[in-house]
Amino acid sequence: MDFLFGWLTDWIKQGLIDGIMGQFSGMYDSINTQVMEIATNVGQTPEGWNSGVFSMIRTLSDTAIIPIAGMILTFILCYELIQMIVEKNNMHEFDTFNIFKWIFKTFVAVYILTHTFDIVMGVFGLAQNVINSSAGVISGSMEIGGADALAYLQTLLEGMGMWELLGLWLEANILSICMAALTICIFIIIYGRMIEIYLTVSIAPIPMATMVNREWGQIGNNYLKGLFALAFQGFLIMVCVAIYAVLVQSIPTADSVHGALWGTAGYTVLLCFTLFKTGSLAKSVFSAH
Repeated sequence: MDFLFGWLTDWIKQGLIDGIMGQFSGMYDSINTQVMEIATNVGQTPEGWNSGVFSMIRTLSDTAIIPIAGMILTFILCYELIQMIVEKNNMHEFDTFNIFKWIFKTFVAVYILTHTFDIVMGVFGLAQNVINSSAGVISGSMEIGGADALAYLQTLLEGMGMWELLGLWLEANILSICMAALTICIFIIIYGRMIEIYLTVSIAPIPMATMVNREWGQIGNNYLKGLFALAFQGFLIMVCVAIYAVLVQSIPTADSVHGALWGTAGYTVLLCFTLFKTGSLAKSVFSAH
C-alpha cells in the first residue's frame, strides 16, 4: 500500500513538474518572441513595415491632401506678398530686392511641398539607421530561459513537495494569463505607434506648406518636431528592450522558483509601462506639442 501511495505521489509530482516547466517554457518563448518582434518592428520605415498601407496613405495624400495644401500655400504666399508690400509705407520705401526674395521663398515652398514624402522618409530613414545600429548591439542578449536555465529550474522543482508544486502550478497558470494580457498591451503599443506614424504622414503636405512663413511656420516646425519624436521613439523603445534584456538575464537562475516566476512578470510589467512612456518622453525631448 505504501508503495502504491509513493508511486501515485511521484506520478502526480512529475505531472505537476511537467506542467510548470511547460508554463515556464511557454512564458519565456512568448516573451522572447514579443521582444524580438519589438526589435524588428521599430526598425522599419513606414514604407518597409507595410508597403500596401504606405501606398494607400500616399495615394490618399496625393489625391486629397496635396490640393488643400496647395490652396493653403497659395494663401500664405499671397498674404506674404501683401504684407511685404504694405509694411514699407505702401511701397514708398519698397526695395525691389524683396520681390526676388519672395520669388525665392515661393520656389522653396513649392519644392518642399512637392518633395514632402522624400523629406518625411528621410527623417524615418535617419531614425532607422540609429535603431538598427542599437539593435545590433543588444540582439545577442535579449533571449531568456535557455536550456541551462530551464534545467536548473527543473532541478529546483524536483526538490519540492507535492502541495508546494500544486500551489506553484496554480501561480504559473494565473501569471501565464497575465503575461498574455501584457503581450497584447505590448502589441498595441508597437502597432499603435506605426498607425500613428501613418496618420501623421498622411497629412504631411498641409503643415509642410506653412514652412516658409514666419507666422504660419510654427505649424510646420511643430509638425517636424512631432515627426522626429515619432521616428526616434523607436530608439527609446530599443533602449527599453535593452534594459529589460539585461534585467531578466538572472531571472531563470534565481534561487527561488517563486522569485523567477514573479520576477519575470514584474520586469515584463515594467517593460510595458516604460514602452507607454516612450511617446511622451520623445515629444518632451523634441519639444513637440
